[in-house]
Amino acid sequence: MVLPKLFRVIFSLLMVLVLMTSPIRAEQPSFDLTARSALLMEFESGEILFEKNPQEELPPASMAKIMTMLLVVEALEQERANLSEQLVVSELSASMGGSQIWLEPGEEMSLEDMMKAIAIVSANDACVAVAEYLYGTEEDFVKRMNERASELGLKNTYYSNTNGLPSEDPEVQGNYTSARDLAVLAREILKYPQVLDWTSTWIDYLRDGESVLNNTNRLVRHYQGADGLKTGHTEEARFCVTSTAEKKGIRFIAVIMGAENSKKRFAEAAALLSYGFSSYQGLEIAGAGDIIKELEIRNAKEEKAAGIVTEQIIVPVKKGEEDSIKKEIVISERLKAPLQKGDPIGEIKIFKGNLLVKRVDIVVNRDVEKASFFQLVMRIIKHLLAGMIALFK
Repeated sequence: MVLPKLFRVIFSLLMVLVLMTSPIRAEQPSFDLTARSALLMEFESGEILFEKNPQEELPPASMAKIMTMLLVVEALEQERANLSEQLVVSELSASMGGSQIWLEPGEEMSLEDMMKAIAIVSANDACVAVAEYLYGTEEDFVKRMNERASELGLKNTYYSNTNGLPSEDPEVQGNYTSARDLAVLAREILKYPQVLDWTSTWIDYLRDGESVLNNTNRLVRHYQGADGLKTGHTEEARFCVTSTAEKKGIRFIAVIMGAENSKKRFAEAAALLSYGFSSYQGLEIAGAGDIIKELEIRNAKEEKAAGIVTEQIIVPVKKGEEDSIKKEIVISERLKAPLQKGDPIGEIKIFKGNLLVKRVDIVVNRDVEKASFFQLVMRIIKHLLAGMIALFK
């Protein structure tokens, strides 16, 4: 019959149209993960290699402290805080339950030691202490936590306190976030190397050695390259970890939420990280001190100089896709002396396809003095004579 045949043709055309207009997703690796939600992100580009229920809103437990730590290190950068400053413990901070360092009301402890306690042993009492130090009250600090989450585009995140403890009042909304939001947050806090100094510490001491800090993140000791970030556990959140590791210039972020036990959260995070490192390699674009561009500075005493990079540039790329990486060198249009060694004179941009994944300053390799008036006049005469000679040849 004509009708069924016509129907099959129309159906086939519709299917082609759907496939053409649907977004193409990269094929994900097969993982037998028991966690409720999980995600693997490459740090440099933010590319997501694997995800399972990435937007699901779940309780973060102590992983909420990543935002608490972010606000502190941002305050340090803005010089609104000082690591050596002594914080006085309030009644409220001393009353916190769960993981703690047993702060006493009126006790004094440096901000740096408080941060170690938060990062290494997930101290709930220290979170309230630093919140009160920066914003006067925990409530105002939490307000800023939610504002910062909005600024970072964390659409599935809400904080009700500084430490991730569940609300004791069923009428009050508790903390929630998602694996995707945690990865974005982790990528932001990794801009501050000081955080990794704390989160990579396996064991440390406070109170002149009386209090031992033993890292709750077992990956730091048992997974090569692991140096952070934060574990979490409550009855409702189950076992969670936001982890990161770096090898040969490549870094990945793995998030596990809602694992059934502690052993599984670390095993599944390690599996994700290992997949990343086995699939990607570091492509060296330039070494520290490499000359990127020869420079000619017309008004300089010595016209020739070089533009260099001061750090090694490595870009993560999936094995077999090295040709997708391109670089663009941009030099300031008008370079003028005087310049000091290390002054930025341009930048090198690294693209993966059309995506800008990294940009690094190009700096001048030496001091460049300004030419004297006599030198400039002689240089002009020299160029004029050279032009005349070329004209009469």
